[in-house]
Order: sequence, then structure tokens, then C-alpha cells
Amino acid sequence: MSIAGQLQKIHRKIAESATRCCRHPGEISLLAVSKTVSVDSIREAAAAGQRIFGENYLQEAEEKYRQLSNLAEFHCIGHIQSNKAKIAATIFSMVQTIDREKIARELNKHRQAVGKPLAALVQVNVGGEEQKSGVKAEDCEKFLFAIQELPWLRVTGLMTIPPYSPNPEDSRPFFRELRQLAATLAAKKLFAAPKVELSMGMSGDFAVAIEEGATIIRVGTALFGER
Repeated sequence: MSIAGQLQKIHRKIAESATRCCRHPGEISLLAVSKTVSVDSIREAAAAGQRIFGENYLQEAEEKYRQLSNLAEFHCIGHIQSNKAKIAATIFSMVQTIDREKIARELNKHRQAVGKPLAALVQVNVGGEEQKSGVKAEDCEKFLFAIQELPWLRVTGLMTIPPYSPNPEDSRPFFRELRQLAATLAAKKLFAAPKVELSMGMSGDFAVAIEEGATIIRVGTALFGER
């Protein structure tokens, strides 16, 4: 099936999942995970109406931004090193992986040159996995307090990657925990906007994530195929 066909199929699944839990499909944004995907494939997806793409690697993202910034916007969904913060602050419209005060301050410093605040999400390690990045759930409030006053960083929600399981239902408790954490933090006015973004759910479990309140789903394999 073509990329355009796969995109239509994914949007149908989004609509079905949203309807099942009495949500409007328009509440959910599809982020196409395009790491290692060719520029031509991204162009094809953009021609079919896809606008937002997620990149993990700064060097790859920088080249794609150079060629495609007139067609697409890019979100960072990978780890950022401090010495790459200037590039990240320039090319991304959102960074979904803020988990250290140092990188938050570096992005804030470099974003001033762009003249527009950088949208950001805090990555939360809901599964407590040692090999994964992310702030611990219990440390999230303190972390948000620490970065709240950075004028060029606009934190609007949370992002997570639950422990891998072939069964989508195994992800549900982690998605639910992120939603509940976000509600607690929102009640304390720790986000920069009334609408709280929840980036959770990938190709295998995004239907469950939508049922648990996802506003951004990150889909790569289901759109572009296996890498």
C-alpha cells in the first residue's frame, strides 16, 4: 500500500478509536516518525496531507529541515546533547523530550534568536526503566517548577514511552498514569497553556493511548513500514 493509503488507514483507526471513547478525532494529532526515512518518502507523506514529522537524530533532522522546512515541521523525539541544543532550538517546532534542567536552559538560551518560544513536552519515565530517558513521575512537579520561568521555552504537556510489550493493553496503565499526572500538574498551573498535550502511543498501541487521553500519537512503522 502507498504511503497515502497507509495514512488514510491510520486516520480511520484514529477516528474509530476516538469515537469509541466519545472523543473528537480532531483532538488528536498524528506525528509521523520519520527517523531513517528518506526525504522522498517524507515528501510523499506531506503531499498526502501529513504535516508533522518526528526525528530522533540531530544531524539527520538538520538535513531534512534544510530540504523540507517549506513542506513540513519537525518535532524532536530523541535525546539531545547540550552541545547540539543550538541546532535543536533552531530547527524544531517542538521538543518532546525535555528531561534535564541543563538542556531546558540551553534550549531557552538559543531559542531567543528565533524570536518565538519553543513548544516543549517533559518526557516522563512512567515505567521506571533504567535504560530509558525521562523524569521520574514523582520528580515531575519539582522539575516543572525549576523550568517554569524560562521565557523562550513553553512547556505544554508530557510525553512517555511505556515498557515494550506486544500486547497493547499492557501499555494502558502507563498511559493512564501519565494522564492522571498531567491533570495533577495542570491543576497547579504548571503548564503554559490550558490545553495539556499528552504525547503517547505508537504504531502498536496508539488506539489504547487515544482511549486514555493521548493528544499526540507517534506513528512510524504503520505509515512508512519496517525500517
